[in-house]
Amino acid sequence: MQALSPEAEQAAETVSQAARTAAKALAGASTAAKDRALRDAAAGLRQAEATLLEANHDDVERARASGDAGAFLDRLTLTPARIEAMAAGVEEIAALPDPVGESIAAWRRPNGLEIAQVRVPIGVVFTIYESRPNVTADSAALCLKTANAVLLKGGSESQATSAAIADVIRRAVEGAGLPPAAVQLVTGGREVVRGLLRRDDRIDVVIARGGEALKRTIMEESRIPVVKHFEGICHLYVDAAADLAMAEELCLNAKVQRPSVCNAIENLVVHEAVAPAFLPRIAAALQARGCELRGDAAARKLVPGLAAATDADWDTEYLDLTLSVRVVPSLDEALAFVAAHGTGLAEAIVTEDYRAAERFLHEVDAAAVFVNASTRFTDGYEFGFGAEVGISTNRLHARGPMGLRELTTYKYLVRGTGQVRT
Repeated sequence: MQALSPEAEQAAETVSQAARTAAKALAGASTAAKDRALRDAAAGLRQAEATLLEANHDDVERARASGDAGAFLDRLTLTPARIEAMAAGVEEIAALPDPVGESIAAWRRPNGLEIAQVRVPIGVVFTIYESRPNVTADSAALCLKTANAVLLKGGSESQATSAAIADVIRRAVEGAGLPPAAVQLVTGGREVVRGLLRRDDRIDVVIARGGEALKRTIMEESRIPVVKHFEGICHLYVDAAADLAMAEELCLNAKVQRPSVCNAIENLVVHEAVAPAFLPRIAAALQARGCELRGDAAARKLVPGLAAATDADWDTEYLDLTLSVRVVPSLDEALAFVAAHGTGLAEAIVTEDYRAAERFLHEVDAAAVFVNASTRFTDGYEFGFGAEVGISTNRLHARGPMGLRELTTYKYLVRGTGQVRT
């Protein structure tokens, strides 16, 4: 493992120790104090709108000057509406029940032992994400509500915006009498991040959101358990029994409404029985909205002028107005295609056939599986969690949008009257 500079070692030591100390203090915080901090943070975000927009403008202009693409700039950009959405999400988290201390289960053994399984904070959460400033607010708020200290490392392109957001939240935390080191923005570059990924004595979990390069770095460097939020190659399958008007509306929403996010679809799969009626109309609607289509041979026969899809296209997360189209002869073929090319984040079927819907729900292996609804609902806010720290594609601990409960673990409280084991 590559050696770190003394400066990076010291920075990782200082940051992780402050977070561990804050986590211990935060674990005993009252719900009232946490909720006060969250409400004050929401108010602070609204009051700081001009400051946030100015910082974000600087970030966006630097990214544009560096040649970053439109989809990347969309993820990076804040608007008054997006600031309001951030603040509303923080308020919604404050209004949700506090999961810390919640009894998951309780039972009494024949020997008289009383056992309770109770939710507790994880401890210190290190969340690493690319340049989406709202993740700074979402992650900080969810971790604060669950009494976890959080280390926030956004992409360097969003550093000014993330710093401004984190500053607002830290002031609210301190104003509520809670340790400000419970929310820390990590600075210092990749070497400091590598140093933190080795601090399994201080940091309990890493939540990673980003692309392939980020994934490789984290998985190679981390000594800490990692909850991954990576590629979102999502599919919409239009079944032989689909309502085609509904299918058109769902496809447009799932692809065009915000193509730069992980829960937008990248592959459209259409049953051959409805493809002649559906593909020309959806192609026209998508192309009218600036979407480039790439199709297999059957799709190109029905919609002349489509670019040919390559094998690589089926496994590409475009995060842009590009969509690959596949025609299949059966539900079995659709299920096989989704299994081969999906990344386990979200998949959807459009159908009026109950048996087809149930097969899709039970056979598709993904964190979220939809019938007659857009994959864009794969989101902590839309699920009623207030926000999310990520959409986990892991199988263990957490899967799908990670809200409050996914940021807790549990312990067993066992009460006896002098029992000994024989």
